[in-house]
Amino acid sequence: MKKLIVFDLDGTLAPSKSSLAPETAGLLRDLLAIIKVAVISGGAWEQFEKQLLADLPDNADLANLSLLPTCGTKFFQYDRKWTELYSEDLSAEQRKKIIDSLNKAAGESGFHAKKVWGEVIEDRGSQVTFSALGQQAPLEEKVKWDPDFAKRKKITAILEKLIPEFSIRMGGATSIDVTKPGIDKAYGIGKLKDTLHISLNEMVYIGDALFPGGNDYPAEQAGVVSIPVKGPDDTNVVIKTILACLGNK
Repeated sequence: MKKLIVFDLDGTLAPSKSSLAPETAGLLRDLLAIIKVAVISGGAWEQFEKQLLADLPDNADLANLSLLPTCGTKFFQYDRKWTELYSEDLSAEQRKKIIDSLNKAAGESGFHAKKVWGEVIEDRGSQVTFSALGQQAPLEEKVKWDPDFAKRKKITAILEKLIPEFSIRMGGATSIDVTKPGIDKAYGIGKLKDTLHISLNEMVYIGDALFPGGNDYPAEQAGVVSIPVKGPDDTNVVIKTILACLGNK
């Protein structure tokens, strides 16, 4: 029997950098009432607060919720307040090398956007994230920039030669996440296993980037049963199916 449902955030539970839809928020509340839930995303903690926590119903059982920002490089649990269990921070030297390499790779690829909204490269401490159109780009601009991941695959291929010592993954609609080597969503899955004492075969992972090179792919590689989705509407259907199955137990 499954004991933990793990979700990606951007593109899975909510559109990129957008809030949960009321239906998704309600379904998550219902899920939290009967099973443990975790969310692992490339976003920073502030993004979790704005996109996820702000829209969960007041009666959601937060004690059943584990949050792992920046691709699992951080881990938060709730006990009357949110507490950070660990943070796999990059050194200042590592962050500078990653930022310099991201700028070089974007330039060499020819995909430097003419117009951006906000920061293109964000230093999140435990992760450096490249957002091709900027952190605040409108969703309609994001979804049409690289729908087949071809642009980011080219940038990633250049990055892998410049900084092979780091983990590099594509996520969201326009982003590339860089973390310490071996620190990715598989690492987060391992932390969930050890912290919650739940085996891999008792977990299900749901994400929109479960392809090789996608930032959800390491979760599947870790050995967790994984369900690919194309967006929040797909995710809502999956949650309803899980609720129906668990309700029949």
